[in-house]
Amino acid sequence: MNRPHPADLPTGLRADGPVDLLVEDAGVLVAETGVEIPGGWIAVRGTAVAALGGPADPRPAAARVISAGGRLVTPGLINTHHHIYQNLTRSFAPVVHGTLFEWLTGLYPVWSRLDEEAVEVSTYIGLAELLLGGCTTSTDHLYVHPRPRLIDAQIRAAQAIGFRFHPTRGSMTRGKKDGGLPPDIVVQSHEQVLEDSERLIAAYHDPSPGAMLQIALAPCSPFSVTEEVMRDTAEMAERHGVRLHTHLAEDHDEDSYCLEVYGCRPVEYFERVGWGSDRSWVAHCIYPNEAEMARLAQWGTGVAHCPSSNMLIGHGTAPVTRMRELGLPVGLGCDGSASTDHASLWLEARTALALSRYRNGPGAGLTARDVLDIATRGSAACLGRADLGVLRAGSPADLVVWQADEVALAGAHSDPVEAWLRCGPARAGTTVVNGRVLVDDGRLTLGALPDMLAAHRRISLDMQGLAD
Repeated sequence: MNRPHPADLPTGLRADGPVDLLVEDAGVLVAETGVEIPGGWIAVRGTAVAALGGPADPRPAAARVISAGGRLVTPGLINTHHHIYQNLTRSFAPVVHGTLFEWLTGLYPVWSRLDEEAVEVSTYIGLAELLLGGCTTSTDHLYVHPRPRLIDAQIRAAQAIGFRFHPTRGSMTRGKKDGGLPPDIVVQSHEQVLEDSERLIAAYHDPSPGAMLQIALAPCSPFSVTEEVMRDTAEMAERHGVRLHTHLAEDHDEDSYCLEVYGCRPVEYFERVGWGSDRSWVAHCIYPNEAEMARLAQWGTGVAHCPSSNMLIGHGTAPVTRMRELGLPVGLGCDGSASTDHASLWLEARTALALSRYRNGPGAGLTARDVLDIATRGSAACLGRADLGVLRAGSPADLVVWQADEVALAGAHSDPVEAWLRCGPARAGTTVVNGRVLVDDGRLTLGALPDMLAAHRRISLDMQGLAD
């Protein structure tokens, strides 16, 4: 393991005066990929990391001290693909055994009942769940817009919690009458999508380092939006300096659809509509061939790896190891709460580790450190956030102290990073976002949570047609 002494770290890591928070006595503090400090500590002032060091280094006075108790401390994990509203229809019995297209067509009519309250409540619950799994930054892909201003409702929930949030303005414009997959009730016009995208960027997008809120544009998929929407959103993203996101190469049905409708495979279509760029990141990307992966790497396009969803829907496994060899930015994503049925980025990380070894064999599969890198720096690269996924002086104070049952960790002495994923289940004992403790001693610090859970139960029962 690479464990440099703090004196070997970059300069500027010493605190100057008292700090607001000191997390000390880590078993290992992973400051960033390749920088591990046994017995490390980290100090936070305001919203940023003030200093970090090892057990022999003097620690600053702090308004609050949290003992990591010999546990692993890492940067906060970053979720690069999600559909949070889908937690209203988890494990929905009529579609749990369907193909991707069967699953979607079964749920589109249910999701057509979404309104502002449903979206705000589901987002609050979804972000709370992510915090317990060590996630401090998340994107979300809301592409069903039966009513206006649903992204605004998501943003209200994130701001109420204090969560670092990258909502994407999803869209569907190609309904059944135009040869698309979704029913016409959940699609919008080209003009509606572009107008609302412009509005959201102007109202909310913050391009500054340390930003808590950034907007991206995210037409849903090749089979649910028109070619014009793909082209126009790419142009808008370039003009405003925001990022682009979509599903790509997720299913063999998608291949067949693109060949029939566009006369080419999905990655070629992606390039044709102007998305081949380092501004873009895509979800899943299970079925690219070698030449297509090389093209994605040449563009600098990122990939959100969603192993649990891919397995449960029965898609296949993305060639993540090969993508990383070719230089593609690869991040980690929970995907939809109705396909994965959970929102633990730790569980997603463990699944990525196991699935890689299953696909590639023990000599060529990912290690726990590789997966931690994917879930931190790799995910940050997908979102265009070089300021995230690391713990350095001046970086946003997003960090996690991990805890697991003592019984589960019994005997795991030699490598705490491998033990973090191989043992468990692990969950966050402490989650800090932008300097604020949002999970404390394993419990959420969110006062509105009981009321939000009650509202979520009421809304989800009604949406599924199960209310009394």
